[in-house]
Amino acid sequence: MTGKTFFITGANSGFGLAIAGAALRAGHTVIGTVRSEEARRSLAERHPQAHAVLCDVTDFDRIEEIVRQAEADVGPVDVLINNAGYGHEGVLEESPLSEMQRQFDVNVFGAVAVAKAFLPRFRQRRSGFIVNVTSMGGLITMPGIAYYCGSKFALQGISEVMRAEMSPFGVHVTALCPGSFRTDWAGRSMVRTERSIDAYDRLFDPIREARQKKHGAQLGDPEKLAQAVLTLVNSDNPPPQLLLGSDALGLVRHRLQAMLREIEDWETLTCSTDG
Repeated sequence: MTGKTFFITGANSGFGLAIAGAALRAGHTVIGTVRSEEARRSLAERHPQAHAVLCDVTDFDRIEEIVRQAEADVGPVDVLINNAGYGHEGVLEESPLSEMQRQFDVNVFGAVAVAKAFLPRFRQRRSGFIVNVTSMGGLITMPGIAYYCGSKFALQGISEVMRAEMSPFGVHVTALCPGSFRTDWAGRSMVRTERSIDAYDRLFDPIREARQKKHGAQLGDPEKLAQAVLTLVNSDNPPPQLLLGSDALGLVRHRLQAMLREIEDWETLTCSTDG
């Protein structure tokens, strides 16, 4: 792969940090967004060659200028890694709408705002690659992460439309759908709604306890994910979505098979509405 310029949101931790490191070691240029001076210093310590940029993806009105200045300072961006995001955990009935709004502001509106800053640039150059980091939770659901899954389902659908609209201009779009990886997603980065309704204890408490116990021991290796992303962005024919992790593969495959059975079971009623 010839040298490319990567713009990576949330570059100071998790997948963003791993992808930034892999890209730099492969000889690419990295512009990494961070949300604070502390995060900027942390990224500089880990990857001094990276160009750290202060950017809160929910500060929608500033994103266009941040992208313009980044390209003016560093050069045209070839690859956008839309990685910034976090997980919310909580029973739906217990979780306030304000937490859902924040989840969607970061995971959906923030990702779309950054992508929209690059769309005209990529379209005019007739090249570019957008990787929207969704999740296996954008294709399957689990109790206790309704807001998170909802946000990732939304970004998954938007990514597919974005891909169709940008394809005529030579711009690739892929939704990256990781399973469970050893990042801070289930640790310090996760927002957890306090429990308040005893009726859900039997369903949800074991799920929360299992997730906390598994944190740090997940099967997925972020460094291997980063290498997979480099392989992806070097592809001339990338997929609409790329599952990463055997757990994601198994769970999504099971859901698709179940969905096909559901469609077949209800086919008669489905077609009964044709007139």
